This record gives sequence, C-alpha cells and structure tokens, in this order.
Amino acid sequence: EKQAERARLLDEVVAVGKAGTGADDGGLKDEDIVHSSATEIVQNIQACKPGWTAESVVRAFALRAVEAQEKINCVTEVMFAQAFEEARKLDAEFAETKRIKGPLHGLPISLKDCYKVKGFDATIGFTQWVGKPSDVDAEIVNHIRAAGGIPFVKTNVPQTMLSFECANPLWGRTLNPYSPNHTCGGSSGGEAALAACDGAALGFGSDIGGSLRIPAGFSGVYSLKPSQHRVARSGSVGCVPGFEALLAVNGPIGRSVPDIELASRVIFGKSDLLNEPLPPVPYRDVTLPPKLKFGYYKTDPLIKVSPACQRAVQETVDALRKQGHECVEFVLTNNFEAARIFVALTSADGYKTLTSHIGPDPQDRTLFLVTLGSKLPWFVRSLACWLARAVKGDYSWSALFSNSHARTVGEFWAETKAKNEYIKFFHENVWEKHGFDGIVCPVNALPSVPHGGSALLSPLAFSTSLYNVVDHPIGIVPVTRVDKTKDAITEAWTDRATGGPIGSPIIHATMYEGAKPAYDPVAMNGIPLGVQIVGKPWEDEKVVEMMKLVDSALGKRGFGPGAWTGKA
Repeated sequence: EKQAERARLLDEVVAVGKAGTGADDGGLKDEDIVHSSATEIVQNIQACKPGWTAESVVRAFALRAVEAQEKINCVTEVMFAQAFEEARKLDAEFAETKRIKGPLHGLPISLKDCYKVKGFDATIGFTQWVGKPSDVDAEIVNHIRAAGGIPFVKTNVPQTMLSFECANPLWGRTLNPYSPNHTCGGSSGGEAALAACDGAALGFGSDIGGSLRIPAGFSGVYSLKPSQHRVARSGSVGCVPGFEALLAVNGPIGRSVPDIELASRVIFGKSDLLNEPLPPVPYRDVTLPPKLKFGYYKTDPLIKVSPACQRAVQETVDALRKQGHECVEFVLTNNFEAARIFVALTSADGYKTLTSHIGPDPQDRTLFLVTLGSKLPWFVRSLACWLARAVKGDYSWSALFSNSHARTVGEFWAETKAKNEYIKFFHENVWEKHGFDGIVCPVNALPSVPHGGSALLSPLAFSTSLYNVVDHPIGIVPVTRVDKTKDAITEAWTDRATGGPIGSPIIHATMYEGAKPAYDPVAMNGIPLGVQIVGKPWEDEKVVEMMKLVDSALGKRGFGPGAWTGKA
C-alpha cells in the first residue's frame, strides 16, 4: 500500500509539471534549475531573475526526483502537495516584501526517512511502523523551514539503519546512480543517491558509523559529519532510543562545498532548549593559514584498501602538494581497538532492541554478519573464532567476532571507559605527535559493493566508524571515478613488501579472491571515489574550509550539479 501511494503521488506531480506554473519563465528550463547549486538558486530567486521562483524550483526538482525514483528507487514519503503550497506562500511573501525568508529560501529539501515531518510516517523501512504519522516536525526540520527551506521528499534507508547498503522490505532497494549492480551506500543512502541525480537542492542525513560519509563517497556527492552536539537530534527516530555511548549526528548532504557550508550555517548550535539543550555555538568563520600540514594514509592495518580507493587519496595528496601544502604519510596505530569498541558497544544487548522492530518482515541479508555473533551460543561463537585463528590465521576477525555479544551493565561501562581511553590515545598518537591540521584518508576500502555484499563485509565500515568512536568532524569530497585500467590489481599492490599487509585474511579473501570477488574494477568502472577530510573535535568549520581547499586543488573533474546523466 505504501509503494502504491508513493507511485500515485509521483504520477500526480508529473501531470502538474507538464502543466507548468502559469508564470512567465523567461525561457528558464527545468534543467537550468536542477543544474544549479543550492547557493546559486537562492541568489537567483533573490535577484528576481526571470522564472526563478520558489514554485518553479520545487516543480523542477520534483520532476527530477520522479525521474531519479524511476531509475534508482530512492524516495519514500512524497510531500509534493505540501511543498507546492509552501512555495506559493514564499513567493507571495517575497513579491510583497522583496526579502527572502532566510538562507534556504525556496530550496526543495530532501530528508532521510528517520526525520519526523508532521503528517507523514517515519517508517525507516519497518512495515510495523506504517500508518503512524508524526504529530510534530523534527527540530532540524523546524530550522529548515525557518530558513525558508521546503521539505518535499523523504528518502530510503537500510533495515535498522545499521548497514552501509540501502534496502528494506517496505520500500525496496536503492541503486547506485552510476551502477545498477552496486549499492549507493547507507544508511543515508537515499539521500546521497537523490543528490547525485540532482533530485534535491540540498539534503540531510545522519551518521553513527559512516552513514553520511559512505553514501556520499559511493554516490559522488559532498557531505559533512559534524562533531557531536553541534546539530539538534530531537525528532529523529531510531531503532535503539537511549543508546548514547555512540551518538548519531545529523548533517548535510549536497552537491558542492558552498552548499554544505550553507546548510551548516543554518543548523549549527540551534536547538529546542527544553527538549535538547545544545551548546549555543553557531557556525564560526575561520581563516586557514597559507600552508597546511595534512596527514594521510592509503590503507590501514585491519583491512587492505583497494587500488581505486588508494588512488583517490594519492590524487588528493598530489593536488595538495602542488598547492604548496605539506602532506605526511603515517600509519594508523591500533585502529583495531576502535573497531573492537564499536562492536562491543553496539552489540551490548545482543542487538535485541535493534532487531525487535523487524517483526514479521524478513531480515535483510546485509545484517547477517553484524548480528550473527550475538545470536550464537557462546561455545559456538568460541568455536568459530578458534577456527578463524587456527585455519585462516585471522586473529583480527576472531577477536572482533568474539566481541559481538550481550553484556552486563558492568561490562558495558568498561567498554565505555575503553572508548574514552582510546579517544585520549588517538589524540596523543595522531594530533599531538604529528601536528596535523587535517587528515586525508579513504572513505571505504572499496568503491562500493555488489548488492548484498556487505552481508560478509560489514567490517568495511570500520574505515568510517573509527571517527565516530573518537568523535571527529569529517567532510567527504568526491575525487575521481573507478578506472578499469588504472585500478586493476597489480603485482606491486599484491606484494606485501610493496603493497602493505593484507589485514584480516577472511575479509581480504572476500574482497579480492575467488570466482566473484567484491572488488571488480571492470564492473565498477565509473563509480565515484571520494576521500574523508578529517578534523579535530569542534573544528567543523575548519573541516569545511579544508574541503574547499581540496575541492579547488583537484579542479574540475565532473562532479557537482549536472554531473549525473541518468546512467543507472
């Protein structure tokens, strides 16, 4: 029924779109609108350029969202009728006052399905949550509306939102905009995929282990995972309310760095003081010194990074060095401990609360390895770990798998203490030791995975979850695309003396060996490759400035508004 309702509402906007707005468009085409950045759209409306109205902008993006939905299945709730009403109201107010309502005036905004919007469901893919419309807007939605933004669609997520793919029994699977056989990433997958298709002027997602960053990297767009307590969280539904050992953070997804900055200026430091008091720290302007010191790594000791994703880091480093910046390669020390802590904390109740919402729905296969350890009796889990060590020589996989189980309150506290100690360790051994301004590193070991591939490769998310454990702000910048020739596996990459350690043998084999390895540069040809730009806690604004610097250093390379050509 939900999919049928969605289809009906999408068909209705196509009819409205063909009829037009009835206003003089001055020759403005829908393509001109959707190929403009959010920043440019607001400027054009404010300048009273012919055809540029909130209604015409909503209409153009609604039609593009329909097209994207047909190609990649990224939309959940359709809010077009309400959006058109809000747009006409904005246009009437602007015609009278000649003042825009705020910095997001007239922008069609997409929202991850977890955000509450009054009058609409927030199912996050659970059939049990259908027919329970929200009676309030999420706090971040209040800020968007106050700034003139117009929520017009919600977007797809994976079942439980603890996966870096994007499929659930209610809404189906979202595809990568550049490869129908690969995932767009998750859990903010629908957001990133829609943005990549120019289907929204700006979007907002959330991140607890990479959910803003992995989809942006896989889909070729920009995102920012803020530090904790910079952006309001109230009114965002989740599977484990009350879990705060690792906080999910809300942040923007967009098609340019200026758009990421625009969104951040609207949402930083604003909250409902009664329900969720945040430190009153608004967006702060910062100026970078002329020369920065970047640390970088192309792989890590736990999981060996593919040639394609290593190349994205190297090209970024080369571009920064050409601009006169210092780039120092370093090795992550003890990132295994961050992965272990992440598993221990998230599995503290054996994932019972997380999976309780699945109800009658079939469990998505991407949750197989994530939840397997906690389901097994301790002696079976112990046997599996012994076999991993004895047969495969994989001590990392064994130790991580053995940590996935329910814990006592005392054990949970001990893991929270371990997290705090690791934060101190990371600060001392990375920031204090090297004096970096920022870090450039892979988003993931792979450019994407085939659908269902994360069933056995969920540990790949440790590339991003590391920075949730230590609570660092991070931006994603798209760099290049998979090249089937440049990114083929070579002897130099395979040789441990020149290519580095393989990390976990079990994970490595699934990624690179066998008849159907997950990494296939021929099948992945053209999929976007991004990098993480990491900053110190509370230096979110510096991260945005470093994103600008990296984006400029890399030059024009086929990303941003207008990059998508309907490939998927």
